[in-house]
Amino acid sequence: MSITFEGEQTMRNRRISKCLKTKVGVAVALGSLGLFAVAAYAATTVILAIGTIPESKFFNGPATVTVRTLTITPGETLQWHYHPGYAFNVVKSGTLTVEDGCGGEEESLTAGQAFEEVDGRVHRAKNIGTEDVVVYNTFVVPQGDPTTNNIPNNERKCGPPESFDECSHGGWMNFNHPETFRNQGECYRFVLFRPRTLVTVP
Repeated sequence: MSITFEGEQTMRNRRISKCLKTKVGVAVALGSLGLFAVAAYAATTVILAIGTIPESKFFNGPATVTVRTLTITPGETLQWHYHPGYAFNVVKSGTLTVEDGCGGEEESLTAGQAFEEVDGRVHRAKNIGTEDVVVYNTFVVPQGDPTTNNIPNNERKCGPPESFDECSHGGWMNFNHPETFRNQGECYRFVLFRPRTLVTVP
């Protein structure tokens, strides 16, 4: 009887040991994935201030203004995204590289340079330098909207078109955000009739 008991106890110990090894292996694998996720998107944002405009001339209604800093570490590329309202940006330090979803030449901006994003165009930012990039962002969006919309699955999208020139010579076929076009005329109509906000200069 004692021999049988010891055999059963040994088998039970082996099963427990195997189960523990499996759990430890899963935990290590998940931990590695967590570390990878942090490394892949290590950009940090710090909200400096948020305020509300009761009646914004940009949107003919209430708007939210968000001021923040964005820090992008060397070698990091942000997700493809767009801003549903207006974004005004100042590079504080480092060299920021901006890539348009439709391709073309990438734009590099250094400390003291500024740029604006006012039409929801898909793009992404990169830091291909050796020092942190720090950018001050000011977003003005309709109240209730996020400052940024990431493209699902980080898929590269092109659009929306900004001018008739972009629609010409077959360019209309490149666009797939926020919609595609069946011909050049549809692309022209989108540019012509797309709602835009005109701010009167005093």
